[in-house]
Amino acid sequence: MQFHSTPLQDARIVSLEPRTDERGLFARSFCTREFDAAGLISRMVQCNISYNRFKGTLRGMHFQRAPATEAKLVRCTRGAIYDVIVDLRPGSPTYLRHFGIELTADNRTALYVPELFAHGYITLTDDAEVFYQVSGYYTPSLEGGLRHDDPAIGITGPTEMKHISDKDAQWPLLSI
Repeated sequence: MQFHSTPLQDARIVSLEPRTDERGLFARSFCTREFDAAGLISRMVQCNISYNRFKGTLRGMHFQRAPATEAKLVRCTRGAIYDVIVDLRPGSPTYLRHFGIELTADNRTALYVPELFAHGYITLTDDAEVFYQVSGYYTPSLEGGLRHDDPAIGITGPTEMKHISDKDAQWPLLSI
């Protein structure tokens, strides 16, 4: 694996180092030792799959408040998504800045999302599937969210949003 910096402090793009032959490829997609060496959280306690029937489906922008914060390693295993994170750490030099990246089944790239970052994505294809590992247990009472269209953040996406849950559409705007 290779870890690449992003414009947001502590967030990383994780790319594979595939070994290929006539059969196809093999690559390690997660290794505790390598994550530890890169200074990333390596204890993952949950794995989740999200299937999205339609292009233009928005999921997010979600985060967990302390003491249930969580880091995530997000990978698109079918189709394509545009994944976005927002730094919500008040003391961070990249506070309230966002970063987006296209994750696809073909590019096999993953995004490491640090604790106290909001995370969400929009599907770029029908039948998109997302697999993510999470370092903390989901705690509904500590869940928070941001509106994808909050002008204080200024997120723009590469495709029209057509499908969004009522909960995600009703997160409050930031008051900064």
